[in-house]
Amino acid sequence: MSTATTSTAYNYKVVRQFAVMTVIWGIVGMSLGVLLAAQLVWPALNFDLPWTSFGRLRPLHTNAVVFAFGGCALMATSFYVVQRTSQARLFSDRLAAFVFWGWQTVIVLAVITLPLGLTSTKEYAELEWPIDILIALVWISYGLVFFGTIMKRQMKHIYVGNWFFGAFIITVAVLHIVNSMAMPITLFKSYSMYSGATDAMVQWWYGHNAVGFFLTAGFLGMMYYFVPKQANRPIYSYRLSIVHFWALIAIYIWAGPHHLHYTALPDWAQSLGMVMSLILLAPSWGGMINGMMTLSGAWHKLRTDPILRFLVVSLAFYGMSTFEGPMMAIKTVNALSHYTDWTIGHVHAGALGWVAMISIGSLYHMIPKIFGREQMHSVGLINVHFWLATVGTVLYIVSMWVNGITQGLMWRAVNVDGTLTYSFVEALEASHPGFIVRMIGGLFFLIGMLLMGYNVWRTIRASQPAEAQAAAQMTQGAAH
Repeated sequence: MSTATTSTAYNYKVVRQFAVMTVIWGIVGMSLGVLLAAQLVWPALNFDLPWTSFGRLRPLHTNAVVFAFGGCALMATSFYVVQRTSQARLFSDRLAAFVFWGWQTVIVLAVITLPLGLTSTKEYAELEWPIDILIALVWISYGLVFFGTIMKRQMKHIYVGNWFFGAFIITVAVLHIVNSMAMPITLFKSYSMYSGATDAMVQWWYGHNAVGFFLTAGFLGMMYYFVPKQANRPIYSYRLSIVHFWALIAIYIWAGPHHLHYTALPDWAQSLGMVMSLILLAPSWGGMINGMMTLSGAWHKLRTDPILRFLVVSLAFYGMSTFEGPMMAIKTVNALSHYTDWTIGHVHAGALGWVAMISIGSLYHMIPKIFGREQMHSVGLINVHFWLATVGTVLYIVSMWVNGITQGLMWRAVNVDGTLTYSFVEALEASHPGFIVRMIGGLFFLIGMLLMGYNVWRTIRASQPAEAQAAAQMTQGAAH
């Protein structure tokens, strides 16, 4: 092995840091989710305090699971994948360290400011302007590290997973910077630079593409690396993966207006959002089929490999939620579903079933490798975690489907004289059993995350990071 090879061994330190924080923030964010679900069953659990009220903790929950848990998962896996597929060390260790510590600072600031009620009130973009500036600096640094690594790659080819990671990084930067344009009034208060329907349009262009790029494109980058690796099979169709990439990023960006049906938004914009959402089904399912078909000849591995089960079941949930989303974007369906728990169920089919399960499977694959172990401490615990996560997700989304359709039908029911048949409180009472089932489903998922935390802790305790570093050097040496 040459000295040059040794000096350019992969930077696993930042990957290890992000991987550990993914698990920690996952437990924190999902604990908040269970508390909020319990508050809807027993409202007294808000303790009559402003800081623990549903309205303040709910944005903290979404920020914790999307940006803390999901963000750390994306940064851990993208830094791991870009080094392995480029056969090059990260562009800058110092900048990578800044990305890690900067991102943790953003999350801690969210934990402090949101319960205090300091919020811009924009969905998925609640943090106030000084934190928005920090997010932009950290994100641009993240992009510099990622694309800098691509530029110094030893391989001529750029693996498709890196295309998805790259598109997600660029698009999220543009979305965040444009949507967060604001006029500061004080250090902790600002007003959006946009007004009225324009503000709503910009917000949901951002909001839906936070789903489209942060929660879909980024995790598809994860899927295109970890599913073939865990299955020990090449991706089913590399050509389909390229078509999938370009179709997805070209169409997704137009789908935001479906969040604003029957509002002050111009009707043509609503219709455009609906049509683009329907077209989006094709590239979404193209990616799901590509991932699923990668298991051709390896389906038997699902009997004994719970990590592969996580990855494959996440693809099933991805396929289901990307069918459900376009259906809910149809105006007549949306007339029933909008503002109901059906939307909550749809979000969590994607968040728990797709995002969390692909992340968990990827981490179970990656953690032994970055900590110098053959495998996780306990495969049995991974299996228990899989069933808790799957059953928990199903309980959650089915209860919300039932609640959502019940609410939609009760709200639109009218008597012969045109008066409403049911009061809002009657619809709320009818939803109560669903709230209980949803809380139980969330609790199942959280218990699974706690088991994962224990499993990861035991794996790390028995680890030899120096061995992982040496293995990385050997891998790269062999490639050279």
